[in-house]
Amino acid sequence: MLETKDCKQDAGVFTPVINRNRCEGKADCVPVCPYAIFSVGILPKDQRVGLTFIGSLKGTAHKWQQALLVNPESCRACGLCVKACPEHAITLARA
Repeated sequence: MLETKDCKQDAGVFTPVINRNRCEGKADCVPVCPYAIFSVGILPKDQRVGLTFIGSLKGTAHKWQQALLVNPESCRACGLCVKACPEHAITLARA
């Protein structure tokens, strides 16, 4: 398990950003996150607006299962989710 001293920032300085056009809901981010920031579920319709054609196709093919942020304010910028995502759909941004 990751220790607090290994984290790069205090909680809330950075937040994960999920590229909805890339995420395929494979859930690799869920088990690696030591702060329970992610879950996988059905992407709400209001978050599907503005997707590219390919993003919409991926969403439909995967029954809209994607990573969801359930606790983003706890992010400490360890970057484990970024490394674990096979679609490269997660980045970290200043909150």
